[in-house]
Amino acid sequence: MGGQVVGLCPFFVVLVSRPMESMKPTELENGMGVLRRTAEYTARRSLSTWLIGRPLATADAPHQAIGKAIGLAVFSSDAMSSVAYATQEMFVVLAAAGMLAFGLAMPLALAIVGLLVILTLSYEQTIHAYPNGGGAYIVARDNLGELPAQIAGAALLTDYILTVAVSISSGVAQITSAVPSLFPYRVELAVALVVLVMVINLRGVKESGTIFAIPTYFFLVMMYLMVVIGLARFFLGRLGGVTDPPPLEMLHGVQAIGLFLILRAFSSGTTALTGVEAISNGIPAFREPRSRNAGITLMWMSGILGSLLLGITFLSVKISAVPSEAETVISQLARTAYGGRNVLYLAAIAATTLILVMAANTSFADFPRLSALLAADGFLPRQLAYRGSRLVFSRGIEALALIACLLVIIFKASVTLLIPLYAIGVFLSFTLSQAGMAHRWWKIGHLAANQEIVERGSTLRHEQGWQFKMVVNGFGASCTAVVAAIFASTKFADGAWIVLLLIPTIVFFLSGIHRHYRNLAENLSLENYGAPPHVLRHRVILPIAGVHRGSLAALAYAQTLSDDVTAVYVSLDPVETEKLQRKWEIWGRGVRFQVVDSPYRLLLEPLLMYIEQIAANRQPNEVITIVVPQFVPKHWWHNVLHAQTATWLRLALLFKPGIVITSVPYQVQ
Repeated sequence: MGGQVVGLCPFFVVLVSRPMESMKPTELENGMGVLRRTAEYTARRSLSTWLIGRPLATADAPHQAIGKAIGLAVFSSDAMSSVAYATQEMFVVLAAAGMLAFGLAMPLALAIVGLLVILTLSYEQTIHAYPNGGGAYIVARDNLGELPAQIAGAALLTDYILTVAVSISSGVAQITSAVPSLFPYRVELAVALVVLVMVINLRGVKESGTIFAIPTYFFLVMMYLMVVIGLARFFLGRLGGVTDPPPLEMLHGVQAIGLFLILRAFSSGTTALTGVEAISNGIPAFREPRSRNAGITLMWMSGILGSLLLGITFLSVKISAVPSEAETVISQLARTAYGGRNVLYLAAIAATTLILVMAANTSFADFPRLSALLAADGFLPRQLAYRGSRLVFSRGIEALALIACLLVIIFKASVTLLIPLYAIGVFLSFTLSQAGMAHRWWKIGHLAANQEIVERGSTLRHEQGWQFKMVVNGFGASCTAVVAAIFASTKFADGAWIVLLLIPTIVFFLSGIHRHYRNLAENLSLENYGAPPHVLRHRVILPIAGVHRGSLAALAYAQTLSDDVTAVYVSLDPVETEKLQRKWEIWGRGVRFQVVDSPYRLLLEPLLMYIEQIAANRQPNEVITIVVPQFVPKHWWHNVLHAQTATWLRLALLFKPGIVITSVPYQVQ
């Protein structure tokens, strides 16, 4: 036999030639057989395979799991990188009250680290409660309901997009601090880096994690080296202040030190906590035992984040660093600690730039997973739930890159302009996740000793000590709710209103998509369907633009469908119509020929009116098929030379009930 279609996916059909004898039928109870085979498909070398690698089989998925060391690079880079800009963003706000207000940065950093401890304890419980992934969306879905789950999903999607834009823009700011001549090209650099991270992530979780592991640990070494040397010089009395600081930028006007200013600075500093939830979302990517490995990685990340934030903030205050778009606080601290723009300074800036670029990798790891979950539940297009050739959700990765590039262009790669949009979504998701976990422990506490409830994301069993766990998650939810409220109120005028408007808008679209899929499922359901409709009559209409090989091929196909075939020609020129009629008498095989005169030289509209009149008189159990001849030129760009009438006709008839549209392509050599 010539060929057999053996696999159908959203992208292509695999056709394999194999002798009939090689197929092994499986007998069913009704005596019918199912033929099954494995497609022997090998990807051809192309630009795609060169960039992202050859396709991986589904059976390779367990081998793509990662350990704790790689997991730290994949899922913690966002949280760790935030120490590069969290202190600076606190300074930007405190600058409104003068340089003396910078002394408040250290107490604020201690408060942020305290909040980090609470979140770490809360998410450590989530990781073990949801071993298959316990992000805010899943926890809210199982414990709070559909609407809170949609809000959590919308908040996280927003946060992941902003994480890419902020981290990449901050990385570019480090580059322009070291090489000021590149400042006018910061937008182009940022877009190029987003595309680079996208391509690396399309190669797969394991390979991208391996690529990013070395820069991650290089950053940790350089940051700890800078902090240790800075602290040593401080305690020896040789640290001094920053030399030739950039001019102080007063972005928020002159203000007195007050509660609102302090809360505003605190909310800016809490951007350091974004990314804490990433590990709980990415549990399925870890090797077994997944929950244990993910929990240990979370502890590592929190320890690194807290110690670096405190060290960098303390030293930045002591050297009197100045917040500026021209030179970052990290750059000022590095050249002060290392004694100038030497090799160690350049290494620190390079490491910071790399980790900030890699921070986007956390979003590229989690955004596709979250969008796939939402798609599987019918809240996003189903295509986002399909894995690509490298066992990653490639469409989600590409969508994230596109939206992030648009944000970078709109906000001109400015971290200060993007920060007010940042962190509201993540703290809203923190709150919903912890509130959901608190409710989960309450449900567990009310189960009988041997009772078990299987939910979509986890299994509930009675546990001792559920009261303490409920208090931990409940306290975490209260703290993050307060921070979200502080952030929304203090940053509202700076642009936070955009996110507060955007999240409900996203929820509205999620609900609309879900409603569409639900209605579609109801319409396609076989429940109470009865017997399939029996076709008593099949009428075929064949629109033609001329009598040629393509139209005759379509005519031959039409006659295999029914004996009731009508060829339809829209007449614009009586002379040409007369010639075509004579030609049809010779080649038309006796099929009736309908001429529709068009006095206003319209082509598509008269044809549609004719078809609609036929459809209006359609009998019960009658099917009308429109067979559309379509010639296919040798080169795709030749299509622009033709009117594409067949394409427009299909689009116009697609939504007409009782009409089937079939194209008959004729390949022109």
